[in-house]
This record gives sequence, structure tokens and C-alpha cells, in this order.
Amino acid sequence: MFPTMIGTVVIAGIVGYLAEKTGFTHNGILQSIIICVGGAFVFYFVRLMFGFGFASPGVNAIASSIGALVIVPFHWRK
Repeated sequence: MFPTMIGTVVIAGIVGYLAEKTGFTHNGILQSIIICVGGAFVFYFVRLMFGFGFASPGVNAIASSIGALVIVPFHWRK
């Protein structure tokens, strides 16, 4: 369980960094990483509690990180 959580954080950080460097988001590198790690943590614990998600924890981390990057910035824009 612990290596899966550490892997989730690492993958989410990489996704946040790459999203900022490729121009997918314009939040800032640290902000994108924080958004991705938060979304990955939420989805990780939802998977532990309710058991639904993709088969691979890595795919869960990537999907939840991208989902958080899409939802959070657009939610706060006016």
C-alpha cells in the first residue's frame, strides 16, 4: 500500500510538471504539481474506500491528475 501511494505522488508530480512545460496549463509549475498530487490523493483514497477505478494504480494516478488539472483551473476562472 505504501509503495503504491509513493508511486501515485511521483506520477502525479511528473504529470503536473509536464502539463505546465507543454503548455497544457498556465498555473505555474508548483501550483500544477500541487493540483495533480491533490487530485491523485483523492482518487487513491476513493479507490481504497470504494474499490472502483482502473486496473492499474499508475493509470489511476495519470487519469486523476489530468482530471484535477482540467477541473480545478476552470472552476476558479471567471
